[in-house]
Amino acid sequence: MEKRTSRPIGPLVYRQSVWTRATHWTWAVCLFFLLVSALQIFNAHPALYVGQESGFEYENFLLAIYAEETPEGLRGRAAVFDRVFDTTGVLGVSNGEPRGFPAWATLPSYQDLATGRLVHFFFGWIFVATLFVWFVNALAGGRLRRGLLPTCADIRRLPRDILDHARGRFHHGRSYGVLQKVTYAGVLFVLFPLIVLSGLTMSPGMVAAWPWLLDLFGGRQTARSVHFLVMLLLVAFFIVHILMVLLAGPLNELRSMTTGWYRADPGTPPADGDRS
Repeated sequence: MEKRTSRPIGPLVYRQSVWTRATHWTWAVCLFFLLVSALQIFNAHPALYVGQESGFEYENFLLAIYAEETPEGLRGRAAVFDRVFDTTGVLGVSNGEPRGFPAWATLPSYQDLATGRLVHFFFGWIFVATLFVWFVNALAGGRLRRGLLPTCADIRRLPRDILDHARGRFHHGRSYGVLQKVTYAGVLFVLFPLIVLSGLTMSPGMVAAWPWLLDLFGGRQTARSVHFLVMLLLVAFFIVHILMVLLAGPLNELRSMTTGWYRADPGTPPADGDRS
């Protein structure tokens, strides 16, 4: 009878520091409450413009979500520039009433701009403080240079890494792969600063202190549109991120972000402190 051989198991490597884990989960909580409260705020005037001015009488919108009375009843509509789409059941109408985003997607579920703003600002400042703590720690500890910023050699491997991910071939190493580095760097150094600065530009108090914010975005309404679009990009990133975690091995990935220990591929060079 043929003897079955056990599959080789790679070492447990200490991949995520306590600072990385703490900021990761803090961002996850903050982004959830920022999203549902942002949709509540957006529903107060569900349209996006470019420039400095806006209002219900304006038609120079990039996006508008509204309800329209028809012979069949109230129907949801989403207009993107001059294209109008029927979004009944998704956008425009919720529980038989005109509403940009549906009640289940906002906090609170009913229309309450004041509470939405309070929740949004509270978690917004926690998000900014966490970003500052992460950046100082990553810079002081050298993690920014060693583990996140892609090198020239990394960039040359990027096409192969993209192809491997598309085929579901995941490499479990001591550090992030090049596609992970590029993606996380884009989120941390492009999307996060953009959503923070565009959010500050919508605050009259911040604009009074930092008038250059209006020049940076070309107007408060442009900043609001940028804020909304970056939010959509972060939601897309979150969905892809969760999908990759599920495909790469959810238990291993979750262990990494809760205990710091990560099961690497067989053949990964061990380091002091690693476990078998």
